[in-house]
Amino acid sequence: MIGIIDYGMGNIRSVHRALERAGAQAQFVTTADQLARVDKIVLPGVAAFEDAMAQLKSQGLLDPITRAVRQGTPYLGFCLGLQLLFDVSYENGEHRGMGLIGGKVVRFGLENYAAPLPLRVPHMGWNRIEWDKDKTCPMLDRIDSGQYVYFAHSFHVVPDDENIIATSTEYGYRFTSAVWKDNIFATQFHPEKSQAVGLTLLENFVNL
Repeated sequence: MIGIIDYGMGNIRSVHRALERAGAQAQFVTTADQLARVDKIVLPGVAAFEDAMAQLKSQGLLDPITRAVRQGTPYLGFCLGLQLLFDVSYENGEHRGMGLIGGKVVRFGLENYAAPLPLRVPHMGWNRIEWDKDKTCPMLDRIDSGQYVYFAHSFHVVPDDENIIATSTEYGYRFTSAVWKDNIFATQFHPEKSQAVGLTLLENFVNL
C-alpha cells in the first residue's frame, strides 16, 4: 500500500488518480497511525516551505515520515516534496527542512546561480530532464534522457553531494530537477501532470 501524505498542500486527488493509473493501491495519510501501515510514501505539494513544515508537524507526521525514510521506506516526493527533504530553504527567510538530504533550497537567479539573462519566475510549463546515460536510477527505467515533463516552481534545490542528482534541467542555467539517494527519489517536476513520462515514472515506483 502506498500512502499519499495529505497535509493540505496541493491537489492530492490528481496524484491519487495518477497512482491508480500506474497500478497502485494508494490511500491518503493524515495521521502517524495511518503512516505506520503503508509500505511506501508519496509526498506531493505546492505551497510555501515554512507552511508545509509547520503543517506536517502540527499533524504529528513530520517525525514519523523522517524516521520511516531513515529506516528504508521507499519515498517519492514531487515539487515541495523534494524541497522539504533538504537541510534549509531560503524561501521567505531561512527555514529548516527534514535534513534527509544535505543541501539548500534557493530562488532562481540568486546567490551564485545568476542566469546570463533575466528569468521569468516561476518556471512554469514543459521542459526537458536530462542525465548521464551511465546512471542506472530505477525510477528512470524506460524513460529517455531529454524527455519533457511539467514544472511549476520558483525555487530549486542545490544538493551538497552532486552524486545524488538524478536529472538536471536547463532554465537560464542548469539546476537539479530530480534526486536519488538510496530509498529516496524526488522530483522538482510533477509526474502526475507529465503525461506518459510521468506515468512511467510512477509505474517504476509502484513496481519497486
